[in-house]
Amino acid sequence: MPSKVFMNPDSKIYVAGHNGMAGSAIVRNLHTKKYTNLILKNRQELDLTRQADVEQFFSVEKPEYVFLAAAKVGGILANHTYPADFIFQNLTIQTHILNSAYRHGVKRLLFLGSSCIYPKECPQPMKEQHLLSGYLEPTNEPYAIAKIAGVKMCEAYNRQYGTQFLSVMPTNLYGEGDNFDLQTSHVLPALVRKFHEGREQNTPVTIWGTGRPQRELLYIDDCAEACVFLMNLPAGLYSQLLIHEAGPVINVGTGEGLTIGELVEKIMQIVGFEGQVKWDTTKPDGTMKKVLDVSRLKELGWRPNVSLKDGIQKTYNWYQQHHNGMQAIEARTASIC
Repeated sequence: MPSKVFMNPDSKIYVAGHNGMAGSAIVRNLHTKKYTNLILKNRQELDLTRQADVEQFFSVEKPEYVFLAAAKVGGILANHTYPADFIFQNLTIQTHILNSAYRHGVKRLLFLGSSCIYPKECPQPMKEQHLLSGYLEPTNEPYAIAKIAGVKMCEAYNRQYGTQFLSVMPTNLYGEGDNFDLQTSHVLPALVRKFHEGREQNTPVTIWGTGRPQRELLYIDDCAEACVFLMNLPAGLYSQLLIHEAGPVINVGTGEGLTIGELVEKIMQIVGFEGQVKWDTTKPDGTMKKVLDVSRLKELGWRPNVSLKDGIQKTYNWYQQHHNGMQAIEARTASIC
């Protein structure tokens, strides 16, 4: 594993989306590594969908390194319900940040994408060069198109302007700070909440689909560690990532999958749910198999540290500590709408 880090302890580092699950994990990782000059702005301080505001921010702050973790994310239901929001907000956020990063001389930028950019019928495991080789999964197409545009924008700016923009494609992420709202969450946090409430209320739990789709899951702190690891690669190794045949893209994950049914069994055991499980097969499964080829990242010397069992336990512990506050927020939101 490369030992020399690229960023200095006092380098100016901007983490876009630092209050989100991925961004907050990156901030935790940087703090652990004693980086002291982080630039963090919430939505009230900086609206990333407004080009003038983003340009002004970069002009004043002049960050040297950028982790672009700001995004609108959600599961199948959220993507189906808010397709315009998913494509508009993600396109505008990444476009404004990438262009301003170029204009103001950012040394390196990591753009966090998603494994959903790969085709619906993608060969397994999914390699970086499979990008744009087929049709997308319809249930998250607007989000995927926005992320693909971000990947291609990184590639175009690198080629035309010599920027050092790298696109990181994480697999399905979960963990501390996750979204447990049943209307907008991804599969693992939704299952954690459903089984917790099912146990507390002694009621059956209904799950969308057949349980047959296979997913790969990565604990969020492992993703953050991979991002900081990649940002700190020596110049030669980092430059090689930018000229890969697929473009400046690298997969981040475990390379291992399990079915939703298997995931359900693991969560039930950890939560302590012993009630009835009902499968609603009238609801969509989504892509039947999504597992990344992470051989390039492994060749660089990186491996995840958190097992799925430990990750689910950590996630459930965090949920139990915070779910009363989250429910209060949801109640206030519902009363306003």
